[in-house]
Amino acid sequence: MGNAKKITIEVPDDLLKKAQKQTGKGISETVRNGLRLLAAADAYSSLRDMKGRVKFSKTVEELREDRK
Repeated sequence: MGNAKKITIEVPDDLLKKAQKQTGKGISETVRNGLRLLAAADAYSSLRDMKGRVKFSKTVEELREDRK
């Protein structure tokens, strides 16, 4: 995992239970997943901003051909 920082946080029980139900993981991995999603939010926002501006060389149907 490389360098890590041990932290103590207070989290509402219901929020933690919902998050763990979604991840199917323990507390630490659930919190890590949440932090990864927040860290990636900027990249997601940039991708959304490009909607309609990127031209693809293949159609959706061509991309799906390998699924047949």
